[in-house]
Amino acid sequence: MNASVEAAVAEAHRREWAFVLAATVRVTGDIDLAEECVQDAYARALATWSTGGIPTKPGAWLTTVARRRAIDMVRRVSTLDRALPLLVETAPAPDPGDPDAPDIVDDRLRLIFTCCHPAIGFDAQIALTLRLLCGLTTAEVARAFLVSEATMAARITRAKKKITLARIPYRVPPLDELPSRIEAVLSVVHLLYTTGHTAPLGTDLIRRDLVERSLDLARVLRALLPQDADVAGLLALILLTDARRATRLHDGQLVLLSDQDRTQWDRAAITEGVALVREALRRRPPGRFALMAAIAAVHSEAPTWDSTDWREIVGLYDLLVALWPSPVVALNRAVAVGLAEGPEAGLAALDALATEPVLATYSYLASARADFLRRLDRAGDARLAYEEALLLSENAVERAFLEDRLGQMGAETRRDP
Repeated sequence: MNASVEAAVAEAHRREWAFVLAATVRVTGDIDLAEECVQDAYARALATWSTGGIPTKPGAWLTTVARRRAIDMVRRVSTLDRALPLLVETAPAPDPGDPDAPDIVDDRLRLIFTCCHPAIGFDAQIALTLRLLCGLTTAEVARAFLVSEATMAARITRAKKKITLARIPYRVPPLDELPSRIEAVLSVVHLLYTTGHTAPLGTDLIRRDLVERSLDLARVLRALLPQDADVAGLLALILLTDARRATRLHDGQLVLLSDQDRTQWDRAAITEGVALVREALRRRPPGRFALMAAIAAVHSEAPTWDSTDWREIVGLYDLLVALWPSPVVALNRAVAVGLAEGPEAGLAALDALATEPVLATYSYLASARADFLRRLDRAGDARLAYEEALLLSENAVERAFLEDRLGQMGAETRRDP
């Protein structure tokens, strides 16, 4: 097998999966059948591109092959009604002149809103969209949710069956329904971004395809709902956090926020993001995405690490925890407490989360403890915490960073009583 072809197919999977699947669902009207056709298209690409060359537009090639396969399979069924009983657009296409009709048509949005239908449980909505829209493996989705792969596989299967039984239409809902449907969609785009920002598995720290896809979708949602404060907050959060992308790695090695070259941050993205934060914060009370974006804005506007206003960040986390009591948010708040009040206070805040089941296999809890223990000169305990973080981490770049920290502490350390 030609290595360049394998790389091209892998890249096409990362970048084009959502487009190809979403377009194929429109033909099959059935998610499982569409997935089968798309997977077949990628398998054919491995064989065909080896002899015929890599096409100029891999996504278009894959879409054509998948849709042709879908049409062939549909034709095998005796009647069209039997072939397309499920995800059909039950309402006629809106009149382009209708002021209530969304003016953005994107198959990816159709797929998101289908997966995020109210008939499906909230967690299942997000998991199904990450699996289908982003092409994440079940293991990657499970890691994002901090659950086992078997649990996630069952959750995704149940969600697919629900779509079939409820005969959920494959369409972007009318504008009057969008406000009640948008929360789940925003959560999906946010989790898509966080999964790309720091990949839970693999050799790359950042999955650029997922980051860029989430930013693209956030902009599409902003165009659909320009007055929605939560949409503005999410777009701001992605812009402000991703503005640091170019400085997070140096020669393939992880660079912490404290050590990044802030002159290399994307100032245009920061300017746009800060303006969106101000807009999102005008709503009272502010939503969770606005608060997270506000925290990112504090980092973005601090000229140096030492000038970061950690007390303001703790205050914002206090508001966020009250609004969205997530264990991961509580962990981030604990780290901010340690940076505002000292490592002893931070360690105490982290230890208060030690019995939180969701964080039991979360490597960042152990690595945060290790850093505060190191600052407190408790080398033995810090080493144990770094070893725990290393055991739990599945990203090669983060593992290399943790191994380096352990190496810096020396092979022989004394465990404090």
